[in-house]
Amino acid sequence: MDNIDLEVLKACDTWLAAGQPCEYVTVVRTWGSSPRPEGATMAIRTDGMVVGSVSGGCIEDDLIAAVRAHGTTRRRPEVVTYGISADEAHRFGLPCGGTIQLVVEPLGPHSRIAELHALARRRVLTRRTLDLATGGVTLAPARPDDRLRMDDRALATVHGPLLRMLIIGAGQLSQFLAQIAVGLEYEVTVCDPREEYRASWSLPGVEVVHAMPDDLVLEMKLDSRSAVIALTHDPKLDDLALMEALRTDAFYVGAIGSRANDARRRGRLRAFDLTEDQVAKLHGPIGLYIGSKTPYEIAISILAELVAVKNGVTLPAQMSVAGGKALAAA
Repeated sequence: MDNIDLEVLKACDTWLAAGQPCEYVTVVRTWGSSPRPEGATMAIRTDGMVVGSVSGGCIEDDLIAAVRAHGTTRRRPEVVTYGISADEAHRFGLPCGGTIQLVVEPLGPHSRIAELHALARRRVLTRRTLDLATGGVTLAPARPDDRLRMDDRALATVHGPLLRMLIIGAGQLSQFLAQIAVGLEYEVTVCDPREEYRASWSLPGVEVVHAMPDDLVLEMKLDSRSAVIALTHDPKLDDLALMEALRTDAFYVGAIGSRANDARRRGRLRAFDLTEDQVAKLHGPIGLYIGSKTPYEIAISILAELVAVKNGVTLPAQMSVAGGKALAAA
């Protein structure tokens, strides 16, 4: 499954190769509430066909109407702002007080879209810098922590591989977790050496691997765009994989289990010569305390915690499973 950014690049590449004029739209700034985050992209063809989105739909309608009425007439990038006034916010479907700023860029050979698309398909993380005065583009390797940046002269955006998720264990909870994670644009791999668990899997877009989890962690070369979630309850499978994952730059490493099992697991990991800082990276008991009981609810709880970590949000201790249960007991 392609992520949205890759689908937009693919559309631009295809249209340009066919000689069809098009524009590339990027959300560069938002104020207040906004339906789409900074970095969201959309491609719009000269006949009004679009791929991707930059709002809930109303801004897209305005851009489409302008293209259908006048064609793709821009000759250089243009900064466009929607939602400055309350009337505009209502007209364009922005939440109350929301303002969104876009860069609308006419594409051509100078835009280097084909090169960028090829790099993204090869999972090469790339920084694309657009000269706002001329429309010229430079491409350079990006770091995992690079983010969108814009000043009066240039717009720099980051393109490349999907966020990755390795799920250890192919049980029912793993299926629900993987299903939601795919919708969140993760490239999901499920690892389970147990044939009896793998045989029932049939989720499109998810790779199921027969391997020892710790070997796969090493093979995947996890980086800061990677997450590892251990769900087997079996120390023989979970612990060795967690040991290797906690030594990587993975932004999230978590394991299911009770508070007592979590304490025992941390003791075993220390025996593997992990440092206290490495053990402290482990999220467990995994998830947020929302009273979840069913596999679907537990999956939502886990992914809510993972999204918060990815977005750099520090949650109160009472929202963790351990903290929430302790508070409820008290």
